[in-house]
Amino acid sequence: MVVFTSEFRKGLRVLVDNEPFTIVEFQHVKPGKGGAFVRTRLKSLVSGNVLERTYRSGEKLEVPELEERQMQYLYKEVDRYYFMDENTYDQLFIDEEHLGDAKNYLKEGLVISVLIYQGKTIGVEVQNFVNLRIVQTEPGIRGDTAQNATKPAVLETGYTIQVPLFVEQDETVRIDTRTGQYMDRVK
Repeated sequence: MVVFTSEFRKGLRVLVDNEPFTIVEFQHVKPGKGGAFVRTRLKSLVSGNVLERTYRSGEKLEVPELEERQMQYLYKEVDRYYFMDENTYDQLFIDEEHLGDAKNYLKEGLVISVLIYQGKTIGVEVQNFVNLRIVQTEPGIRGDTAQNATKPAVLETGYTIQVPLFVEQDETVRIDTRTGQYMDRVK
């Protein structure tokens, strides 16, 4: 399958030099002279490297054949994270370096999408919002009503985020995994 430059969008996966990339940014440019072109920033799904490429308007790129499997997170052992395929019950591990920021949101039982390219696991995609429990934070001080004041809170995964002063220890909060920010409390 191929896509034309007019179909470019953020997050689209394309094949560049036989390696899968995702489009991070793109800009259609129509200069006064000459033909239109598209300026892009691409991030490798294999190595994480970022490239900047320019394509003429109407040029086409191939879409990589990626397999996406729904897998359940089981546990972590040293720097390996173990997952189970929900359909076949096969287990596999992914090294910490291939998880990126997703490792900050993994708790036992969470279902994620694992990307596989040519038989190799190249990354994971966590849902946009996850609910995690706060295991440590300082108590809010009564009368401290500064506008948008925050305090650090350690989540059950070990990741530290900033939360509003009224959020207490042992509460469950919703986190936006795209930005790593607190969204709201969960009852």
